[in-house]
Amino acid sequence: MPLIPEEPQIHESAQGPRATPASGRTAPTPRPVPGPRPAAPSRPGRPGPLRPAPPVQRTPRDAAPKPGPSAPAAPASATPQIQLIPASAQGALDAAEEAVDLLLDSGRAPGDVLVITTGEQHPWAVHELSFGEASYWAQHDAGDDVFYTDGAAAGRAGVRPVVVVAVNGGAESAAEALPTARSRAGSLLIVCGDPQQINAVLGAGV
Repeated sequence: MPLIPEEPQIHESAQGPRATPASGRTAPTPRPVPGPRPAAPSRPGRPGPLRPAPPVQRTPRDAAPKPGPSAPAAPASATPQIQLIPASAQGALDAAEEAVDLLLDSGRAPGDVLVITTGEQHPWAVHELSFGEASYWAQHDAGDDVFYTDGAAAGRAGVRPVVVVAVNGGAESAAEALPTARSRAGSLLIVCGDPQQINAVLGAGV
């Protein structure tokens, strides 16, 4: 019968290991680590300042179109001044070149000048057209330099402050080119050629 005392030893050993993990479980109490969430209260500040910005942009849009219609009225009333430089058909191109030089020397920007020939084209135009019409007219659109064209293509040219015409062709070509040249001149039209031929087209008062 003395073998019975095994019961208290079995229960004590079984309870021992259970108690130790219980004490170990209490250690991981640092669960409040996810506490940095309170940083979120910054959200209410974002939408506030952004909303008042869009209505401010609407007011300038309404005011912009008002000054627009007043601008185009000015060029309609402008008429170019006409200057006549007597020259023969053979010397009209040289006279036009001299007129261009005087304009540039007086402070005119090269892009302000358009030169039109009523007969043979200017050598510059012939050279540039050899590279194709696209690159030729691209230089006209850029407006950085004096542009040379002939009467047949002058209608494609835009308005420039000064137009110089070399009447180096016949009467028919002059009759076609001069009205177009006058419509392309913003403030000054210089015509180099036979005065009688020019007066017959533009009027006796030239």
